[in-house]
Amino acid sequence: MAVPRSRILDLVKTQCRIFATTFNPQRLRLGNKVLRQRLRGPALAAYYPRKTVSFRDLQDTYKPLDLETFDEGQDDREEAIQMYVATPWFPGWN
Repeated sequence: MAVPRSRILDLVKTQCRIFATTFNPQRLRLGNKVLRQRLRGPALAAYYPRKTVSFRDLQDTYKPLDLETFDEGQDDREEAIQMYVATPWFPGWN
């Protein structure tokens, strides 16, 4: 005693409606499995520590008090730029 295919499809369609799943009789790859998964963004963002206070924040905080601050990293960066600009690109360039 074989059950007609249309009756089985109606049963599967009703089952999908009840359990809130996608009716896919052709068994196409729709990506529903991936789309139902939890998002990974919040977990990845929580893995990294929050940004701490930087030297620039301290400079901005104490600027109204007229305190002189010295950022060695920034000074090294500016010095490297000056050396790069002053370096001739090829011999006899001046």
